[in-house]
Amino acid sequence: MFLIYTILYTIALMFLFIPQYMKRAPELRKKWLREKFGFLGLQYPTLGARPVWVHAVSVGEVHAAIPLLKKLKAAHPGLPVILSTITDTGRKVAEEKAPEGARVIYLPFDLGFILKRCLAGVRPELFIIIETELWPNIIRIASRLKIPVILLNGRISEKSVKGYLKLSFFMKRVLDHITLFCMQSSEDAQRIISLGADAGKVMVSGNFKFDIEGSPVVPAWLGEIKGPVLVAGSTHRGEEEIIIDAWRDNIRLFPGLKLIIAPRHPERFREAEDAVRKSGMKYVTRSGFGSDCNGHGPAEFNILLLDSVGELMQIYSIADIAIMGKSFKGTGGQNPLEPAFWGKPIICGPHMENFPFMQEFLTKGAAFEVSPTGLAKKIKELLLQPEKAKAAGKKARELYIEKSGAVDRTMKLVEALLTNSPKSY
Repeated sequence: MFLIYTILYTIALMFLFIPQYMKRAPELRKKWLREKFGFLGLQYPTLGARPVWVHAVSVGEVHAAIPLLKKLKAAHPGLPVILSTITDTGRKVAEEKAPEGARVIYLPFDLGFILKRCLAGVRPELFIIIETELWPNIIRIASRLKIPVILLNGRISEKSVKGYLKLSFFMKRVLDHITLFCMQSSEDAQRIISLGADAGKVMVSGNFKFDIEGSPVVPAWLGEIKGPVLVAGSTHRGEEEIIIDAWRDNIRLFPGLKLIIAPRHPERFREAEDAVRKSGMKYVTRSGFGSDCNGHGPAEFNILLLDSVGELMQIYSIADIAIMGKSFKGTGGQNPLEPAFWGKPIICGPHMENFPFMQEFLTKGAAFEVSPTGLAKKIKELLLQPEKAKAAGKKARELYIEKSGAVDRTMKLVEALLTNSPKSY
């Protein structure tokens, strides 16, 4: 089955290779090409050290991995760390947030001849997968080289399970090569077991994303934004219009009301700006903030478009209300824990499937679910009743604190694996 998978992967790569190469900025193409073929420039065994390799596919997984990496480096300052990603945005955030000395790379192509050379050269002490990014060949080859493979902060949706079950005969063979599964919830644990994971290797350790580390220092430029503020985080196609309409319905009653829109993907910045421009309202972009932009300065804007990466967490600190993207259009939702960290009331649409804990937030009054047509009314309600908004934010913060600690629990398991492995650093 691994041979069939490799053949299918190679065929897909033949069609996708050039588009994937060309979509990168020119300055990234050479690095992407070199690292995707496993030429990492890393030969730790020859230097007398074996690294821990952590794979986090994109921005969300990188953010989840950072607290663990910081604790790992604090406990073992001489331990080399490799952090691999798939996406450019994930790489950018990793380079900005990873602890000093961590090497950030693109994950090599999942082809045996590349991975055998790459893993034999780097020879990591552990290979850690964040969430559920299962690449069959790298898991199989690492296991054969006696490199423990562990899945941390694991999650798997009901929809994904249905797809994987069609290949359960293959998935069981892949999962057999994994040493330990640390899942976010009991539901996630049962789902991975249903796919063939050995129940004796599966445990529930909680959600890393409850351990998000936010700096208490608010950037100075945010101090220039006055008045009540709505922050719409990680929006997807079609949601900017919904949110702008709901905001517009409230600006007559709340004349100083500001709206900050943060599109989920950088490639949508221009599309989101078109939606903002069509509204006819004064706006600025983050890249133009602090200078004359679109004919007016930052003090005069109605809408701020966040055309940058990695700043949303801090921006939630000034929100009066946080609105979750991908919950009104599409499915899955976006991470509500960042505004919860700051104690902000949360509004979401009906699609938060990727965050099953959201039901508890809704039940306990820490968040509010509305339809697209009900968004304006809920914004008005919370702005007119600040005590209700404050209570919701307080409850969100309490739930965040109550559920934190997954990183510390997982760190103990990682430490145990490192303790049982010979050290030379």
